[in-house]
Amino acid sequence: MNLLEPLSHIKRSVFSRLGIKSEVSIWASLIRSESAYWQAAKQTARAGQRVLIATSMGGYQRGALVESALAAALTLRGASVDVLLCDSFLPACQLTDFAVTPPEQLVRQTPQKRCDSCQWEGKKLFKPLGLPIHWYGQLVTAEEADEARRIAASIPPEQIGEFRLNNLAVGEHALAGDLRYFARSDLENSPTSEVVLRRYLEASVLTVYSLQNLLKRTRYDVACFNHGIYVPQGLIGEVCRQNGVRVVNWCSAYRKQCFIFSHGDTYHHTMVSEPVAEWENIPWNSETEKEILEYLKSRWQGTQDWIWFHDRPQENTDEIQRETGIDFNRPTVAMLTSVMWDARLHYASNAFPSMLDWVLQTIANFAKRPGLQLVIRVHPAEVRGFNPSRQPLVAEIKREFPVLPPNVFVIPPESQISSYAVVSKCNAAIIYNTKMGIEVSSMGIPVIVAGEAWIRNKGFSIDASSPSAYFRILEELPFATGLSAEKLERARKYAYHFFSRRMIPMPFITPGKGIYFGLGISSIKDLSRGHYPGLDVICDGILNGADFTYDPVTEASQ
Repeated sequence: MNLLEPLSHIKRSVFSRLGIKSEVSIWASLIRSESAYWQAAKQTARAGQRVLIATSMGGYQRGALVESALAAALTLRGASVDVLLCDSFLPACQLTDFAVTPPEQLVRQTPQKRCDSCQWEGKKLFKPLGLPIHWYGQLVTAEEADEARRIAASIPPEQIGEFRLNNLAVGEHALAGDLRYFARSDLENSPTSEVVLRRYLEASVLTVYSLQNLLKRTRYDVACFNHGIYVPQGLIGEVCRQNGVRVVNWCSAYRKQCFIFSHGDTYHHTMVSEPVAEWENIPWNSETEKEILEYLKSRWQGTQDWIWFHDRPQENTDEIQRETGIDFNRPTVAMLTSVMWDARLHYASNAFPSMLDWVLQTIANFAKRPGLQLVIRVHPAEVRGFNPSRQPLVAEIKREFPVLPPNVFVIPPESQISSYAVVSKCNAAIIYNTKMGIEVSSMGIPVIVAGEAWIRNKGFSIDASSPSAYFRILEELPFATGLSAEKLERARKYAYHFFSRRMIPMPFITPGKGIYFGLGISSIKDLSRGHYPGLDVICDGILNGADFTYDPVTEASQ
């Protein structure tokens, strides 16, 4: 199951159309057979910590299924859990898909066609649990809804991104939602684009009003929800943090049946600022090193992952040379890009104002260095990602360089050429913010960081914080040696920390049909403490603020 395959073919009533029934009905059957046990657990939990599972998008099946399992697991641990869902109320959200709901339709239609199925799917999944469900539309007054429309219509478009409401970065999240919808790193210059942006601004304001009113009614200790950015999740986080409610965000990890949880914000941000003390002194030996190297090698084919990009990766470097014209006998540097809209939304810029600016300036620099080859590997997620880019990097490069310098090569996103095979033949790699910087460093290859990447400031990358510093680093290419033994060990420790400790297994979340998840439990008691070590780590983090760090050695010894 590739979780990054496009969703453009999915329109509505996805569960019934794809024949997926168990994911939305399993709670009803489980609770029916264990009613007394579940009712007693809920009664005990009424006096426990207050937890808001702010799912919002019931139609986001993967997120809703995981969060329904968390709701049950937390209840079994004595927490009083409420659920937040959207009742076709928000005019735009993360589920608003360009291919399913084109701009013209989004402009004239509220609610969208997919809203009724989204609401139905959320209700059918969570209602059997018998936990309190709060609906967006029931939390906002008619006057507040009118005010949200007025605000969305009145802010000049160029000021929307900076707009703040009650000191909350409402416009920033509205802009993020709009850019994600169009899958671009900048706004399209069209009246339709502006109207869509205003839809997202209205949805952002409505989310703020909904959460503020809910928090006035009920005091929560912690709110848990997927991702932590976009609409509505980014606004949920803003309001909760402002009101002193702890925030826990999560995302699906690369490893099969694993998830990344973080305190306070999306892991895209928290992994940047995470102290090195979290991993630099972890016990290290040949077995640990062997374990992470075996996993990293498996990523070449994705055999241990449920997120991957190539079905038949081309790893033969002789064939790659014949196909591309690259001569790996000459000094070669790999440039590993990210998806442009993704790079802008998830990470801050450092040396350059944008990823595109970095790419174009680097090509111009290498044009003056005929003794060096630059191979640009465009990220495969541009075409195979969950939200394919509508601003292809290859087209942007051609606009600036109709004819590439003879020492610059571009591998397009649709190519089956293995990025790992290419990098293995390179003297160094240059990245903006791709996760692959972790893997390349673990191969002993020096990595230059021009954007905001997780390996920045970790003690084994070469970090540039300005264009002048970046180009001074490029002047040193090709490097005389690879990473030192000390830096190589440090890089592999961090890779182990990220891929083995921060990716927490929940083996009861199983691959379903297509991109969907299944729930692999036979009893609701399976979610109680002591059955799944990873789930215990997650629940302890949500309830007690413990680190979301998993120790695979501990599980192996159990």
